[in-house]
Amino acid sequence: MSAIEPLVLGIETSCDETGIGIVRGRTLLSNAIASSMDEHARYGGVVPEVAARAHLEELQPAIERALAEARVRLEDLDAVAVTSGPGLAGALMVGIGAAKGLAVSLGKPLYAVNHLVGHIAADILTPDSEPLEYPTIALLVSGGHTSLLHVRDLTTDVELLGETMDDAAGEAFDKVARILGLPYPGGPEIDRAALDGDPAAIRFPRGLSRASDLEKHRYDFSFSGLKTAVARWIERAEAAGEPVPVADVAASFREAVVDVLVTKALAACADRGVPRLLLGGGVIANRRLRELTLERAAAAGVTVRIPPLSLCTDNGAMIAVLAAELISSGRPASTLAFGADSTLPVTEIQVAAAGRAAESAVAGIG
Repeated sequence: MSAIEPLVLGIETSCDETGIGIVRGRTLLSNAIASSMDEHARYGGVVPEVAARAHLEELQPAIERALAEARVRLEDLDAVAVTSGPGLAGALMVGIGAAKGLAVSLGKPLYAVNHLVGHIAADILTPDSEPLEYPTIALLVSGGHTSLLHVRDLTTDVELLGETMDDAAGEAFDKVARILGLPYPGGPEIDRAALDGDPAAIRFPRGLSRASDLEKHRYDFSFSGLKTAVARWIERAEAAGEPVPVADVAASFREAVVDVLVTKALAACADRGVPRLLLGGGVIANRRLRELTLERAAAAGVTVRIPPLSLCTDNGAMIAVLAAELISSGRPASTLAFGADSTLPVTEIQVAAAGRAAESAVAGIG
């Protein structure tokens, strides 16, 4: 195996997207994604059993597409990588089973990695970009996760500063969209509706932003109260016989979410003395989040990095490149003893590294 530019296939099945990516070192060769979002839309959210079944159906075709696009064979691979958590347990099990089968049948090493750290690693695949500098603050925003991280080294040292205490930002978008009668998934629908709205029309609450909250939860997030505030506002308007201004509600809600995300992320940059901020996760597609981050970061002297949107949603390429970084840094492969861990902590970058299990358990990194 080349320790410098390993050829790695990554498998990602943590939620509703079946992702297969192939990288050679830090070069993206293919990124095949099959989404089951349309199947979940009728239920207004992701159904774990439906997601797992979709992964079973899509894995082989996605692997074949990725290999064809990369113009490589399975036998050419240096290693196989897979998301072991966090995510939906049943969905994770499908990807893990496939990865173990591939690795054993091919006689290749297997790397079990953390889904959230994979979102950070996606930045490495940004075309024509400078290498990621350390330390950096990372804000990960997706349907199931909202996390603020201090990354000192991608393969050995990721510190969790704060995370959502209830609904993740993406969940809040979905739930508020449902309240407004907008289709699933809610993020893009709220974004579209907000185009014609006034973000200052309604002052919705900013969760965990009061002085008393910041003492214990400076970097934590809470969007459940905001969701409830939107529902109550609409109820009052309807009770008064007034039409609900969907565009204004969408814009004001979006502004409240984005304001909290950006404020806390830049606070972490200032507190830790880190002039770099990396955005990751599917909700980064929200145009107002990108716009406000760039605007406020520029004023604060903070450099912002945003991977291509195709690499922000769940994908196998980010899993493959994280494993490639682990290989290049000399980390041994994982054992076959790992399983799906729906609550895997972000500090556990790699799971069950051979010969490193006891050491990693003490260090809290794998």
